[in-house]
Order: sequence, then C-alpha cells, then structure tokens
Amino acid sequence: MSLVSEPLAELLPPLLEGLTVTLQVMAGAVVLAVPLALVAGIGRLSPLRPVRWLASTYVEVFRGTSALVQLFWFYFVLPLFGVQLPAMLVGIVVLALNAGAYGAEVVRGAIRAVPPGQREAGVALNLTRAQILRRIVVPQAVPAMLPPAGNLLIELMKNTALVSLITIADLTFRGQLLRSETLRTTEIFGLMLLLYFAVALLITAGVRLLERRVRIR
Repeated sequence: MSLVSEPLAELLPPLLEGLTVTLQVMAGAVVLAVPLALVAGIGRLSPLRPVRWLASTYVEVFRGTSALVQLFWFYFVLPLFGVQLPAMLVGIVVLALNAGAYGAEVVRGAIRAVPPGQREAGVALNLTRAQILRRIVVPQAVPAMLPPAGNLLIELMKNTALVSLITIADLTFRGQLLRSETLRTTEIFGLMLLLYFAVALLITAGVRLLERRVRIR
C-alpha cells in the first residue's frame, strides 16, 4: 500500500512545478547577489569616500526597506516612468539586491575580522592593496563568511514566496491557486511546508560541506 494516497499524490505535480520556478528565481538571485555582496562589502571598507558612500547607500536602502515594497516598486512603479521589466527579471533582481545588501555586511565583518598583522605582512612583502585583499585577506575571510551566508541563503529561499504577488507561478503561487480550486488547505500547505523545509535542509547540508572543504584547505 502506498504511503501517499492517490488524491494527495495528485497535488504534488503542480506544487513541484512551482518549486522548479522557486529554485530558478533563487538560483538567479544568488548568481547576482554574491558579486553584489562582495563588491558592496569591500566598497564599504574602501579608503575612497565616494566608494564608501555609494556602497553604504545601497546597503542601507535595501536593508532598511521591505522586500515586498521593493518588488512592488520595481514591478508596478517603474512602468509609470517607462521602464517595463518582466516579472521573472524583477523577482530575481530585487531578491538579489536585497540579499546582496545583507551579504555585504557579512563580507565586511569577515574581512575586518582578519588580524591586522596579516595585512602588515602583505605590505612587508611589497604587495599592492588589491593583491593583499585578493591573496591574503579574502581567502582567510571566506570561512567566516560561510555560516552567515548559509542563513542568508535560507532567508533568500523563503523570500522567494513574495514573487507570487507579482504573478510569478512559484511554489506559493501554485499552492494558493491549487487551494482555491480544491479547498484542501491543510494538505496543500502541509506539502508546501515540507518542500520549503527540504530545500532549506539541502542548503544547510551544502553550506556545511563547503565549510568542511574550506577548513581542510
């Protein structure tokens, strides 16, 4: 006898289709958020005031405002100024900008945690500031970045539910649509909870594996 009844099994295919879209949005956002976090985090430590100001403005604006409002602003307000963007692109870009802002603080904190003596050693070796950063500071800062980065990835995954509000057929959108068609609220939201939880567990396992590999090196 199957552990999953046939009626319940029929709910899975549309939810899995929505999960595929959720993972696509998340993957796109991660690809953009990682370089944004690195650039903004390093920018906040720059000796150049304009660079620090630009990086700090970006971080504070996106950390200090709601991700939902950001999504609505990009999707509904920008068209009033003649800028029309596809919903999928808006979802990816806004989530990336939001995650990148939080990630920038992770990068900045990890870099500042590297002992000053390491930088002084680079200066003694006649390395440039960029070489010290690339060869000495960042490699030592990466292990400290990974645990909070894993938490940010999980937060990013959960924030993908917001894109359902701008017509993207992600897991949350599919679940809401299925609930309105079948009225099976408990089963549908129970399956959604398990699917989100499974993705979070995979993210956690992946980050821990990466942490172990970085420590071995």
